[in-house]
Amino acid sequence: MTPEQAFAEAMKFENRPNPYPFFDELRKTPVARTAHGIYVVTGYKEIIALAHDPRVSSDLRNGSLLAMIRGGDSSGAPSDADSGMAEMLDKYGGDTMMILSDPPDHSRMRRQAMRHFGPPHCPDLIPSMEEYSVRIVNDLLDKLKGKHRFDVVDDYAYPLPVAVICKILGVPVEDEKQFHVWIAEFLGGMDLGPEAATEEGKRRQAKGRESRTELTKYLIGLIERAEKKGGEGMIAQLVHDTGPDGRMSSSEILQNCILLLVAGHDSTVNLLAHCVLTLLRNPGSIDKLRKRPELIPRAIEEVLRLESSVQFFPSRSALSDIEIAGTTIPSGAPIFLMYTAGNRDPAQFPDPNTFSLERDAKESLGWGAGVHTCFGGPLARLEVNVGLETFLRRVRNPRLVVDPPPYRPSQIFRGPLHCEIEIDGIEDRGAS
Repeated sequence: MTPEQAFAEAMKFENRPNPYPFFDELRKTPVARTAHGIYVVTGYKEIIALAHDPRVSSDLRNGSLLAMIRGGDSSGAPSDADSGMAEMLDKYGGDTMMILSDPPDHSRMRRQAMRHFGPPHCPDLIPSMEEYSVRIVNDLLDKLKGKHRFDVVDDYAYPLPVAVICKILGVPVEDEKQFHVWIAEFLGGMDLGPEAATEEGKRRQAKGRESRTELTKYLIGLIERAEKKGGEGMIAQLVHDTGPDGRMSSSEILQNCILLLVAGHDSTVNLLAHCVLTLLRNPGSIDKLRKRPELIPRAIEEVLRLESSVQFFPSRSALSDIEIAGTTIPSGAPIFLMYTAGNRDPAQFPDPNTFSLERDAKESLGWGAGVHTCFGGPLARLEVNVGLETFLRRVRNPRLVVDPPPYRPSQIFRGPLHCEIEIDGIEDRGAS
């Protein structure tokens, strides 16, 4: 199998539940040229090296990338082709988000956002979400009492991080039903596999563009309301912040709020759902964690290594020729750092396809690497730790209904669309 064939198979929707054999094939050439001149990187040490290489840009303006692959606009910014958006371009077009930028702009935006998210300016924000998260997951399980089957994704893993990120941003959680649809369609339209060329793929792309526009309009409305009336949450804080770096531009606020709203719950949903799925696939692991709950953080990191919530982010390109692993990546070429493949590199992780609570702690790529290491990682760890600990304590005898469960269409944010389980019941909150 050629690298091009292996990458195409890994990106196919039918292989979303288990793309790993194709990544194993790709790793035989850890830096490989595939279709459209994309260089796919699957070796752990090569991913680490390129994630820290200043010759690798994350700014889409420095390469062709998604626009080259599918002939579409991948910036996430409003387009003058989007109905009703042209008049907003002067204020909300032109800038990008943290994950699609390079230093010094990336460093500045990350500092500006962190002033309202974590230490040193907001050291209590994330810890304060623990009590809120505990209340949410217990309320969710209370609603499931009397049932003997439920969907881990829809009924448990999804509502928790959505409620938390909405509270942090100041987004009305009652609007969730609407922006959930927009986000799902937006991500579903970012198809990097062979199905994108089909009629159904083109339909999803068109629907994704429409939903991105609606999500953009919605967030612009929240930003403009915060400009006029202030309010609680990170959006209002960013709008009125004139700290050491000055105020973010309106378009930067918009783009970073899109990023935080999408990534702030979608990847966390995938991780919590994969935690439950992985434990149910490994007999004895649930009993072990119930007896030794101090191992739960280690279990979460191991699941993140084994089932990466973000497989890759398709934004990087070479600013100059780069020699690595016997391959020359030419200047301007797109680069895909495949975290999900590096996390199963046997040179870094012995017996990499096995879930092990005894695995020696080694840094996985589950939170990314380099300057783009996940901004919200500490929050996601807290949410998943609360969600998993409460699930293990209160859900009696969970069993998978279907394995593998159906998966989301996105190759980027990989996770189950649903994960149905059968149970013997829900324990009371105070039960041990």
